[in-house]
Amino acid sequence: MNRPQNFNALSEEMLDALQQALDEVAKDDDARAVVLGAAGKAFCPGHNLKEMVATPELAYYQRLFAQCSRMMLSIQKLPVPVIARVQGIATAAGCQLVAQCDLAVASTDARFAVSGVNFGLFCSTPSVPLLRNVPAKQAMEMLVTGDFISAEQALARGLVNRAVAPQQLDAEVEQLVTSILAKPRVALAMGKALFYRQREMGTDAAYQLAGQTMAVNMMDASAQEGVKAFTEKREPSWKKST
Repeated sequence: MNRPQNFNALSEEMLDALQQALDEVAKDDDARAVVLGAAGKAFCPGHNLKEMVATPELAYYQRLFAQCSRMMLSIQKLPVPVIARVQGIATAAGCQLVAQCDLAVASTDARFAVSGVNFGLFCSTPSVPLLRNVPAKQAMEMLVTGDFISAEQALARGLVNRAVAPQQLDAEVEQLVTSILAKPRVALAMGKALFYRQREMGTDAAYQLAGQTMAVNMMDASAQEGVKAFTEKREPSWKKST
């Protein structure tokens, strides 16, 4: 995101640009991972409030939040892991964006809040991925107070995977990317899809889906090679396309 002059707010233009970029990744069979970062001091403050108050119409707000929700869900539906690189504040729908990504690495300079309630607007859509990352009472506290939490608190609560000094941020993101690139793409794609589907299921249905996914995964050439390499005590030889 490269609109530092407005702190990378999720304007309609920004939502369109993100959607287009995600759609391009979805069509790219060579894509292996996505790093979602931002220019400037802030990661993202959420929606562009000036843009929102300029059109006080229910139909407009419904379209805007539907547009945002579609973009957020596109992150989840991508067959590759998406990593949020959070260098600054992430508030409201910006915090939602961090929560929606599969992984998140934050600078210790970063802070997080779902602060819409401070302006009379409960962060309803940000609550969806927030509650799926953070324990319920901690998520509710963030939602009803709008207070900021630090990167270290975000790490402790499960909102981010790692919190590191600003000068280490890129190296920490690169470490995650390198680890992902060493794994077969098809296994990660199957696993990511299963991860989110089974989360919404009861335990019995989740096990049924997971067992079927593993069986199909095991039939893939990359899994066959990986298991064979392990039993033969050698490194697997995966094709680039896997």
